[in-house]
Parts: sequence; C-alpha cells; structure tokens
Amino acid sequence: MKYIYYLLILSLSLIQCKKSEPKTGTIGNSDSISNSKNLNISILIDLSDRIDPEKYPNASMEYFQRDLKYIKTIKTGFIEHVKSKKVIQLNDQMQVFFNPEPSDGEINDFAKQLQVSFDKNTSRENINLVDEKYTMLPEKIYKSAISDKKYVGSDIWGFFKNKVKDYCIKDKHRNLLFILTDGYMFHKDSKFSEGNKTSYLTPELVKSMKLNTSEFKEKINDKGFGFIKASDHLDNLEVVVLGINPEKGNPFEGEVIKTYWENWLNEMDIHQYKIKEADLPTNLEVIIKNTILHK
Repeated sequence: MKYIYYLLILSLSLIQCKKSEPKTGTIGNSDSISNSKNLNISILIDLSDRIDPEKYPNASMEYFQRDLKYIKTIKTGFIEHVKSKKVIQLNDQMQVFFNPEPSDGEINDFAKQLQVSFDKNTSRENINLVDEKYTMLPEKIYKSAISDKKYVGSDIWGFFKNKVKDYCIKDKHRNLLFILTDGYMFHKDSKFSEGNKTSYLTPELVKSMKLNTSEFKEKINDKGFGFIKASDHLDNLEVVVLGINPEKGNPFEGEVIKTYWENWLNEMDIHQYKIKEADLPTNLEVIIKNTILHK
C-alpha cells in the first residue's frame, strides 16, 4: 500500500511540473495568430489616364466607376471586420495612397481624411463617419483627377521601392495592399532597364518583345523579361491587384501582364496575392470581401 501511495504522489508531482513548464514552439507562431485579428489595409490608386472616360470609354461601366465600387466593397469588408471584434480588441487601420501625389492639393486633403484607424476608444459614431467618408471622398478624388486631366502616370514601381515597407506594413497586423491599376506601369521618374528587365510595362513594350503567341511564358523565362525587383522580404504583405485592362489586339496581353506581376511579387517574397481583371464590381465583390475577412 505504501508503494502505491508513493507512486501516486510521484505521478501527481510530475503532472504538476508538466503544467508549469513553459510552452515551446516555432518563434512567431503565436504572434502570427494574434496578428491576423488586426487589419492594416492600404489602397494604392493609379490615377493615370487609364481612368479617363474619353480616352478609354466603356459602355457597361466606366473604369473609374469600377474603381469606386471596388473601394466601396473594400470599405464594407473592413467595417464588417471591425464590427466583428470587441471594442477593447480594436487595433485596425485603413488608408489611401497615390504615387506620385497629385498636384491638386484638394485631392491630397481628401486622401488624408481617408486615413482612418480604430482602437479601444472608437465609438459607433467613428465607424459611421468612416462609412460616410469612404462613400463620398473617393468619388471626389476621381472626378477632380479626371477634370484636371494632368495625368502623369502612376509610379507603382517607385512606391514598392521607396514606400511600401514604411506605409503599408505594420507589426502585429495582417497587412493587405489593394492596387487599383490596369496592370501597366509607367512613370517618367522611374523608367529604366537592367538587361531585359524594366521598371515599366507599356503596350508598346509588349509589342516590341513580340509576346503575342501562346509561347509567351517560355519566351519571358528564356529571355529573362520582367520587372526589376524593387524590394525584398515582403512576406508579411498580401497584395490584391484589381482592374487589369489589357489593350486589344493581342489575345495574350492580359496573361503577359499577369505573368509580369506574378514573377515580380514572388521575387519580392510576396506569396499571398490575387490579380484580377477589370471585371464588373458585382463579380469581384465576393472575392474582395472574402479576402479581407479571411474566408
């Protein structure tokens, strides 16, 4: 009986020690789980002439109107995420960027108003105010840019080179960057090449490379065509590109654009991404919201 009694005492002691032992595992695992509860959403808008309804008209829905619907869906998904959390858990933010900044000071002021954040002091009135801002201000931005007609291109490459780490990545957050663009890249201040790689992509460049057959991927790989890597170690950034709009005449143009983007994002260690053509907003709504809500 004494022997059994000592065995019981020893077993209970071992169990207690086991409970008090610190848990071990891969560094960062617990952080990554908690980080996903906090959203940091950035929207980079390409305000080049792609949004000009006179130059690129579309009878079903103008491209700038599609952008506005995409932004509205992003906003809706973000607010749904915020409302799903307890107030004390709130640590979420959303902002809009352009690169370069438009010369119109009013547009830049609108963009500042679209930099919003929620924390434990957020009230329902704050949430409603964000809803109103993202309903009204984006339309003012697009209409102002279109009426101004001073399209200088969109320096997406330069944004990734100089700003994405500082502007779009926040510790202990799930970082999502939505890019509204037709997929082409061009800006006079970021136009250069290294071998067969470039910091830009235009319809003229695609034509000059003769990527107009079903073997375009093999040619891209063999010749080393693509975007010059602009940054690295961006594995904690997710990217969604919306609005790919290839020029007509080359049946493979859209796939060429997507291949350029896919290779570029992978080279910068971005492995979570989606690249979607300029479809009607109703067709992309579920994809956008599911991406934000992690479904």
